[in-house]
This record gives sequence, C-alpha cells and structure tokens, in this order.
Amino acid sequence: MDKRLQKRHKRQVSRAKERVRLSEPDLRTPEQLRAAREASQPAGGWRNRAHALYSKLSTPNPAGPAGPAADSTAKGEGE
Repeated sequence: MDKRLQKRHKRQVSRAKERVRLSEPDLRTPEQLRAAREASQPAGGWRNRAHALYSKLSTPNPAGPAGPAADSTAKGEGE
C-alpha cells in the first residue's frame, strides 16, 4: 500500500513539473518601460486621493441618520 502511494505521488510530481511554465524575462529597456507606463495611464491621470470622494459622506446629516428626507413624498401623493 505504501509503495503504491509513493509511486502515485512520484507520478503526480513529475506530471506537475512538466506543466510548469517559467515566464520569460522582460527584455525592455528602462526607457521602453517608462513609455509603456505613460501610455497606459488614464487620460485624467491617476487619482491620488480616492478617499476624497467619500468626504461628503463623513459630514453629519442635520436630520440625523434616520431622519426623513426634505423632498420625500408619501406614496401616491406626488405626480
């Protein structure tokens, strides 16, 4: 039983080694890398302060967290 498991394991390891592909090294020059980075940047540039979008949410609501909205109407009233 033990020999059989050893052989099975050996087969699995050898098959796994066959499947492994090593990635090729990046042969670009530093200038080419810089140019590629600049080309991949978004038109508006990178956002350095992504948390600035949520700054409005951090201000306290005067009506409270569960307070009603000022322009809300009951179902069927507005239209």
